[in-house]
Amino acid sequence: MSYVASVPASRAELFAAVRTRRVIALAIDLPLIALLSALIWLGLLILTFGVSLILAPPLLPLVAFFYNGLSVSGANMATPGMRAMDLEMRMRESGARAPFINAAAQALFFYLSWFFPLVFVVSLIDSEKRCLHDILAGVIVTRRL
Repeated sequence: MSYVASVPASRAELFAAVRTRRVIALAIDLPLIALLSALIWLGLLILTFGVSLILAPPLLPLVAFFYNGLSVSGANMATPGMRAMDLEMRMRESGARAPFINAAAQALFFYLSWFFPLVFVVSLIDSEKRCLHDILAGVIVTRRL
């Protein structure tokens, strides 16, 4: 039995405006990731006397990977943007907190899906409003109850 089937709240409550809230959460998280990346890049630039300039291109994806992985696998089960939008991410089957690897993989699949935008159509068809990257990572995003 899946987590969604075992929670006492109605399915409508769990998934009310989840897609819209996720888009707004992303709009909150992306500037935070960019700011964090810029601060790390600046710190590395100063500490290494400019040698770290070769690390600049892969820094943003690495920060995004760890930002999502650490924040979603943490006690709040959400990124700061998701918390602001009253969302949380759990393992779909058990309802347990998503481990770091699942949370980070979900972020990796999400950013890769930008190259194939049609995969976002899956959330329009799926009854739980899950995107393909959620399905691949085995997680579900619901409203915080």
